[in-house]
Amino acid sequence: MKNVLKIIIVWVLTLEAKAVLRKYKPNIVAVTGSVGKTTTKDAVYAALSKKFHVRKSQKSFNSEFGLPLTILGAQNAWDNPLRWIQILIDGVILLVMRAQYPDWLVLEVGADRPGDISGLSSWLKTDVVVITYIPDVPVHVEFFDSPEAVAMEKASLVDTLKPGGTLILNGDDKHTAALAHRLPAPDAKLIYYGFGTKHDVHAEHPVLVKEEGGQGWPVGMRATLVVFDESVEVEMVGALGGHAFLPCIAAAAVAHTLGLGVADIAAGVESYTPPPGRMRLIPGIKDTLLIDDTYNASPAATTAGVETLGGIRPKRAIAVLGDMLELGRHSVEEHRKLGAVVAENADMLVTVGFRARGIVEGALDNGLKDSQILQYEDSRKAGEELKNMIQPGDVILVKGSQSMRMERVVEELMLEPERASQLLVRQDAEWKRR
Repeated sequence: MKNVLKIIIVWVLTLEAKAVLRKYKPNIVAVTGSVGKTTTKDAVYAALSKKFHVRKSQKSFNSEFGLPLTILGAQNAWDNPLRWIQILIDGVILLVMRAQYPDWLVLEVGADRPGDISGLSSWLKTDVVVITYIPDVPVHVEFFDSPEAVAMEKASLVDTLKPGGTLILNGDDKHTAALAHRLPAPDAKLIYYGFGTKHDVHAEHPVLVKEEGGQGWPVGMRATLVVFDESVEVEMVGALGGHAFLPCIAAAAVAHTLGLGVADIAAGVESYTPPPGRMRLIPGIKDTLLIDDTYNASPAATTAGVETLGGIRPKRAIAVLGDMLELGRHSVEEHRKLGAVVAENADMLVTVGFRARGIVEGALDNGLKDSQILQYEDSRKAGEELKNMIQPGDVILVKGSQSMRMERVVEELMLEPERASQLLVRQDAEWKRR
């Protein structure tokens, strides 16, 4: 019965969303990829919102529910039937009355199952499509025939481009860059972005920005942003890692497409605050620093996080890693491969979950010692025990798939747990009950 109601609600929401798009005719930027969708969507919103009336997908709403809710300007009602009824009524009002509707929508589009994106091409028409990163083993691959099938599902978003639209591709990723052939028409425009100087929009000379005094902790990153023939210095505060800075480069490419100059692009990009759980820097107890990357986990993103941890070169680098889920037959190999990366970049490994035992095996095979490894089945327990083990000067990366609830480790170790609702993922009442 619950599934039937879900199907009905999604069907009605989608009907209303289609009608709203026909009535108000907003311009649309759609973002997809296997890594970096939400951060890129948020960075694009920041870059555009100073000059345009813009609405973005809230949090990581990118599903069959998320897209219609964003178009309607509504929040997720979860399991509250009365709130769903009110959302549907509000959708009708939006169609009957004339409302002040955004000029631009920035939509995050995800693909958990085959058909999730390809089915949109019949009704979602976009002005700009951004594809972020499609690794060799993407998350959700468990539900597809192959990694290539995931890539093709993501690529189908290109089919939604209007004539004269713009496709923006991560040129640093071979799988994404190869999608240029999907351009739907000769008048469509193509922009590559990344760190490589050959790309149309790229960043050069990235450096850590560090606090003055104390431990000299990193507080963000600075780089020269090159937009075709112009360049400007930009700074991102609150997060670390090249993969955390890439959304700023993508946002600059979108802003350039809309005609913004480099000064406006820089101002917009620097107003971007990375969302919770995406390489966010959080002060920890005992004069430590936490890198909170707990939103979700894939092999590519976790590897990038661990390598960023190692690049800081703190007194002691600690990797706290939970299971990476939805990898299907690739799970064992990918966890073991991650263990090798940990051995090169961390002084201590803490794992949560039975799949993460593969990380331990890989780390041991590559030189990490038993005395440097701790294993747990519960994230809260891991956080509680780590309290007694961490030392001043430690930098602690925390990451794992959503279901592992690794944000609970961060909550145990953060200096100001009373700010958890502001700083951490999955802090709303629905998640707290799970």
